[in-house]
Amino acid sequence: MNKAVSAFLARHNFVNHVDIYSSALAILDDMQKGLKKEPADQDMIRTFCNPPEQSACGKSVIVIDAGGTNFRSCLVSFDKDGNAQISEMEKTRMPGVEKELSKKEFFAQIAHNLEHLKNKSDRIGFCFSYPMEIQEDGDGILLGFSKEVKAPEVVGAKVGECLKAALAERGWNSIKRITLCNDTVAALLAGAACAAKGTSYSSYIGYILGTGMNAAYLQPDCDACKIKKQIIVCESGKFLSVNRSDFDIDFDKTTVRPGTFYLEKLCSGAYLGPVSLIALKYAAKDKLFSDAVNKAILAIENLTLIEMDGFLHGPYNKDNVLGKIAAEIATEEDNDRLFQILNAIVERSARYAAAILTACAIQTGEGKNASKPVCILCDGTTFFKTYMVKNRVYGYLDEILTNQLGIYWEIVSCDNDITLGAAISGLID
Repeated sequence: MNKAVSAFLARHNFVNHVDIYSSALAILDDMQKGLKKEPADQDMIRTFCNPPEQSACGKSVIVIDAGGTNFRSCLVSFDKDGNAQISEMEKTRMPGVEKELSKKEFFAQIAHNLEHLKNKSDRIGFCFSYPMEIQEDGDGILLGFSKEVKAPEVVGAKVGECLKAALAERGWNSIKRITLCNDTVAALLAGAACAAKGTSYSSYIGYILGTGMNAAYLQPDCDACKIKKQIIVCESGKFLSVNRSDFDIDFDKTTVRPGTFYLEKLCSGAYLGPVSLIALKYAAKDKLFSDAVNKAILAIENLTLIEMDGFLHGPYNKDNVLGKIAAEIATEEDNDRLFQILNAIVERSARYAAAILTACAIQTGEGKNASKPVCILCDGTTFFKTYMVKNRVYGYLDEILTNQLGIYWEIVSCDNDITLGAAISGLID
């Protein structure tokens, strides 16, 4: 790395190469405390469900996918061979993103969004991608919103119960069951359902790195934890024992919930752009670039992940706010420094992603046989599209899990994974 960039990052407490294995062990220790109901950052939510042994046949379920900025709903129908068909898909904005809503307004908006699916099934698989305490009947009590959703009255409510009431007010027939699941659970279930013919996995992990970030894994029987084999949602984004730079600390103060979700704010797509802009403004104030570039960066009001990532993929693309600076007024040294600062932020995201997956893989207790690896289904545009994140995570897992720990793994993907996984959850009794 350029010496000036390295010195700049160190001066502002940005660790350029996070130690993945040490971070994984810290995350794992916190996971194990949470499983034992000891004070922990991660919630370690029990789901009381496992991947089904047989595929669904001849059944239909309404599916809701609510998380980030989008709210999706559709009908998933399984034919006699268990093949899924998705129909009547609609997408709109997530309630509570644009303005603060009361509890009644929040669930009324969800019910309104489902009107096109009225009475088409008596089961709903609800992928609700926020921290919940899952109940044995499949309902979930909201522990808190992330991703800047503003509906504080919903915290503490039974989401399925409230939605049933809102649907009844709109004349729906009786709903037999609403099953709440996290997007990581849906990803895990989809990974189990989409296994190619002839493959066999020893365990499963679901991992999301998109607008937000979280993981779920298949926990084996644990007498010390008083827990039977089941899927556990980690709420990894809430982990606090991470190094935070001056940029992260400043950004955290601007969020809806400062002092929370430290790991998510270091990794996920909702935050990488704004944190990057703060880092670049620090660099400009430190006169790391030429005068013209320092002035241009200080004039930038907002920077999204799409714009930041666009620069890394095409540093001289004038359609990008940073690319325009790079192409028109920056020196070659300016551009190298711009690129290295942003690349360091993306690199950190990939390293923490690898640390989370390492911790989950260790906790499954499986993956010891190369022919039966741990199946990891990853989802999220930040993981798959952000500059070099996927490739870096693959490399780190190969180095640490396989070569260092002897744990075998395979990252998989399938079309419409969250929708399929949520549908499967809706059919689990």
